[in-house]
Amino acid sequence: MPDPGRQAEPPGSAPLPTQLGVTVPGPDEPMAVVVAGPAGANRRELIAGLLGVEAATLAVPPGSNLLVQHAATATRAAYVPGYRQPHAYGADPLAAGPALARAPRRVELSLPDPLLRHFAVLDTPDTGTLGVAGGRVLRDAVGRAGALLFVISADQAFSAAELHLLAEVARARVEVFFAVTPGVTGPAAPGDGARAQDRAASGPNGSARRLDPVSVSIEAHRAALLAAVPALTPARWFPARRAELPQLRRALVGWAADEVLRRGGARPPVPAGAHGRVPVLAGVEPGELADRIDRQARACARRIRQHLALELANIHLRVVQEIVFGVGCAGLPQMLDRELEALSLLATAQCDEAVRGLVDEAAARVFGAPLAEGVRRRIIHAVRWGLADHPDAPELDRVLLVTSTAGVAGLTGAGALDALAGLPGAQRDEVLPPVGVALNGGCWQHWRAPGNNDPNAARSWAQRALREVELELSREVSRRFEVIRLSLGAVLADAVDHGILLA
Repeated sequence: MPDPGRQAEPPGSAPLPTQLGVTVPGPDEPMAVVVAGPAGANRRELIAGLLGVEAATLAVPPGSNLLVQHAATATRAAYVPGYRQPHAYGADPLAAGPALARAPRRVELSLPDPLLRHFAVLDTPDTGTLGVAGGRVLRDAVGRAGALLFVISADQAFSAAELHLLAEVARARVEVFFAVTPGVTGPAAPGDGARAQDRAASGPNGSARRLDPVSVSIEAHRAALLAAVPALTPARWFPARRAELPQLRRALVGWAADEVLRRGGARPPVPAGAHGRVPVLAGVEPGELADRIDRQARACARRIRQHLALELANIHLRVVQEIVFGVGCAGLPQMLDRELEALSLLATAQCDEAVRGLVDEAAARVFGAPLAEGVRRRIIHAVRWGLADHPDAPELDRVLLVTSTAGVAGLTGAGALDALAGLPGAQRDEVLPPVGVALNGGCWQHWRAPGNNDPNAARSWAQRALREVELELSREVSRRFEVIRLSLGAVLADAVDHGILLA
């Protein structure tokens, strides 16, 4: 029996995503290989070997992503939340970087290596430091990049969190590679006694053959992984010693060549309905249409606010647990910033999904269903164009920055949003700009100061800060759907008045 106190959702309200997952790479997304793995697996040395550079060139602050891409000259820049422009970071490994107020979300390193013409490389923080939110952010990056290279050493084992991450990745159409490094100690040169123990087989002439530690560990790692994630059976494994890196390099280039063809054929160049007259259905009442758009826009905003409030409550529980039992006060800024990064991605995905449903349902009532992709794009373009006439439109690209006083400050501009991206994507074809929330540099300076090591004060500050984030996000979501309601209503009203789609 339905709950009489619950307001029914209007028809056409599609379910919103409740958490981030690995998606299918879009045809316009730049191709990249996301490199992940535990600490101590020599991940940086492997990337340096693939690119033919010194490992020190790839150094970034802890917790930051490193995006390596192709350019004619070597440059390096840090993208720090709270700034509209990147900071020059120096490509010389011996040069000291600038004194940043907080860790950047990403550092971009441009190199003239031919491999980077095929794809970019994104090195991520150690999997053991990611936590729940970091795993979600990593899965989102893998879904947009198209490939994951998981690096683990011969003397390590998969953790439960890593197996969960790989199980989520296995559910999507992305390529997964594994590289096994020799480990901290590396293969030792055995003496006579060790040689006797290492004889596993003999050739026809009776000569002994020593087992390769990396090859043995690859089989052991693969067996342990497939026991937990059998869907990764097709994944390819490679030893990550310098002499064998060309095999991995060729495999990655081969994937990139196939991926270019797949993405190129994923979307037709001119979708149906992109040009020509689109007549309006008979009997459409403008007043009824406007009322329906208003009800559905308000319902979408309400559902998103409720979902984000629940997610913020879960974030608060995880933050308190980490303050008391985990990272403590000094690690609070990085942990909370990663939680807010995942929250931003979730809020963006929910707003995009809700707006698509709102546009499709309203347009189908005017032009008929199913709605051709070209017609839908024309309507979205017109709605986005109409946002410019609304007084709140310039504020939609606003970044919310948590301050050291547990308040929230705003910073507008496309550059401010770009500084928040761990992996920049293709130009968005959605109506709304992404949602962005981060910690400013003052938070990092405050909680990393030696005198601010009071867990009770940190818990109180985190509670106030998350409450302010909830209030600001609620206002932001309401404002976004209000301007969407007005712009979409105006576009469809014009179509009804003239009998055809004018966009």
